[in-house]
Amino acid sequence: MSETFFLGSRPVGPGHPVYFIAEIGINHNGNPEMARRLINLAVEAGADAVKFQKRILGQQYQRETLENLESTDKELQFVIPFLVQAELSDSDYRRLAEYTRAQGLEFLCTPWDEPSVDFLLSLDVAAFKVASADLTNDFLLEHLATTGRPLIVSTGMSTWAEIKHAVALLRECGASFALLHCCSAYPAPFKDVNLRAMQRLLEFGVPVGYSGHERGIAVSTAAVALGACIIERHITLDRTLPGPDHAASLEPPGLFKQVRDIRALEQALGCVEDFLSRGELLNRHALRKSLAARRNLRAGEVITRDSLQALGPGSGISPQRYRELLGKPVPRDMAAGDQFRESDFTDLTPAVVVRDFPRPWGCVARYRDCARLATWGPDLLEFHLTDYDLDHAAPPEGQFPGRVALHVPEYYQGMLLDLCSPDQTVRQESLQIVRRSLAVARALRERCFPAHEGPVPVVLHPGGMSFEEPQGDTSALLATLRASLDELAAEPGVEILLENLAPFPWYFGGQWYHNIFVAPEEVAGFARERGCRLCFDLSHAQLYCNLAGRDVLDYLRLVKPYIAHLHLADSSGTDAEALQFGEGMTDLPAVMRELADVEAPIIPEIWMGHLNEGEGFLVALMRLKEAIEA
Repeated sequence: MSETFFLGSRPVGPGHPVYFIAEIGINHNGNPEMARRLINLAVEAGADAVKFQKRILGQQYQRETLENLESTDKELQFVIPFLVQAELSDSDYRRLAEYTRAQGLEFLCTPWDEPSVDFLLSLDVAAFKVASADLTNDFLLEHLATTGRPLIVSTGMSTWAEIKHAVALLRECGASFALLHCCSAYPAPFKDVNLRAMQRLLEFGVPVGYSGHERGIAVSTAAVALGACIIERHITLDRTLPGPDHAASLEPPGLFKQVRDIRALEQALGCVEDFLSRGELLNRHALRKSLAARRNLRAGEVITRDSLQALGPGSGISPQRYRELLGKPVPRDMAAGDQFRESDFTDLTPAVVVRDFPRPWGCVARYRDCARLATWGPDLLEFHLTDYDLDHAAPPEGQFPGRVALHVPEYYQGMLLDLCSPDQTVRQESLQIVRRSLAVARALRERCFPAHEGPVPVVLHPGGMSFEEPQGDTSALLATLRASLDELAAEPGVEILLENLAPFPWYFGGQWYHNIFVAPEEVAGFARERGCRLCFDLSHAQLYCNLAGRDVLDYLRLVKPYIAHLHLADSSGTDAEALQFGEGMTDLPAVMRELADVEAPIIPEIWMGHLNEGEGFLVALMRLKEAIEA
C-alpha cells in the first residue's frame, strides 16, 4: 500500500502539509445559507476541504423505526429528528459543491448508503469519507471501492479485529485509502481519546490521521506531532445550537487557532535530517568561536595546546579541530587573538583555484576589496551596494580588466526597497534609489572598467515582501512591478536583471515573506511577457523547492531560457541561503550539468565569503570547478 495519495491536486501523506478537513456534517441544521456561512468560515481559517454528510434515512433505518419513534430507544429518539431536519435536497448539495470549489476548497462528503455514493459520484467528489459507523459495513465498502476514488476511513467505535478486517477487504478490492483514529463520542472525554493508538494504524502502511470530537484544540495539534497527515474537526457557528454535533465542534476562534497551530507545528517538526536555519547561521557567526593564537606566534613555530585559544566570531577554524593543528608549523606571523584560517593549512590560493577555470566567473566585490579581488583574474566584478556606499563611500581608484556588474541595495536607511509597494511614497523612494544605483553602475564602467562593452548588468530584487503574513492575491503586486519597470525603461547603459527570490528572506534580523518571484512559473512567465532576462539565484530556487517539494532541476529548466547572470550557492531548509557548497542540500554536479548550455557568468554568492581575504569565495570556486569537471 502507498503512504501517499492525492485529494484533487494535493498529495496527502508523510512529508506533505497536513490536510485539514473542516467537517460541516449536519451542523448547517438543514439551512443552505448556514452551510455557505460555514464554508466561508473554513476558507477564512485556511482549511483544505469541507465535508458534509449525505444519507437516505430509508436506506439506514427500518420503516417502522422512522414512523414510530416512540417504540425505539431514547438515543434514536434524540438523533433521528435532527437527521430528518438536517437533510438537504440534491439541488442544495449541487449548489454547495459548486460554491465550495469556487472558494478554492475541496468538497467532500460522507455517504451513509449506496444510493448516496452514486449521487455524490455525480458531483465528482475527489474522495469519499467513510463514517466510523460504517467501517463494518462491507456492502458499502465494496461499493465505494468500485468508484476508484480514495477513501478516508474513520475507525471510531471499532475493535482492532474489525479494523484489520476492513483493511483486508479494501486491499482485496484495490482501494486507495487512509485511516483516521477516532473516538466516537460527542464530545469525547480526554481520557477516552487514547491518541497513541493512532500510531498503531501506521502498521498498515497507508496515510494515517485523526478525526477529533474532543473539546479544544490541544489533542488534534498533538496528533500532528504523532504523525497525523489528515486532521478532521467539526465546525459550527455556535456550540449551543440544537443538534448532536455542535457541542463537539469548533467555533470560529477555535477553528482559526486550530489551523494556525497545526501549520506552525508542521513547520516546527521539520525533517529527520536537521539543518541550520538562517537565524542560526547569523548567530553561529556572531556567537560561535574559532581557533586563535593565545600569544604572539612566529611563522614556523610548532603549534602546541598552550599556543591556542577559542575566540569569537565563528569565522575561522572550529575549536573542535584543534587536535589537527597540534604539531604543525605556525603558517605565518600571528598576533595574540589572530584566528587560524582554512587557507593556512591548504593550497587554497587564487592562482591554484582559478587556474583553467572552465566557465566565465566573477566575484562579489565591495569598494574596499575590489583591487585585491581583481588580482585573481575574474571575468567580472559584481559590486553589492549598500546605502552607505550610495551616501558616503568613495568609488574605487584605478582601472580594472574585465567587466562590471552591480547589485542594487535591498534597503536604504531602514526602508526596504519595494517596486511593488501599494504605498506610492515607498515605491517612488525605491525607484529613486534604483535610479541612483544605475547611475553608479554607469560611472563604474566609465571610470574603472574601460574594457567593458555593452550595458552594465544590474541585479534587482523586485520587492513584494510582507512581514506578518503572506499576501493571497499577487496580481496587484505584479501590476505595480510592471509599472515600476516601465518607469525605469528609459535608463541608458544598463540592463536590469530581476532576480528570483527566496520564500522566507531575512531582513533586519527577522524572517519575512516574499509574495512574488518565488515560483518558477511566475518568474519565467514574467520574463517571457516582458522580453527581459534574469539573474538566477540557485540558493533561492533550492529554498523554494525545499518548501514546495519540487526538484530544483525542474525549476531551472523553466527559467533557463531567460538567464543572463548566475548567483550560485548552497542552501538548506526553507530559509538558510548562500551557504558554502557542501553545507546544504543542493546536488551541485547535477545543477552544473543542467547549466552547461547557459552562457552566463558564474558568481559564487557565499555568505561571509569575503572574510579571511575571500577564503569562502575561493572554496566555492574550487568546488564549482570540481562540479563542472565531474
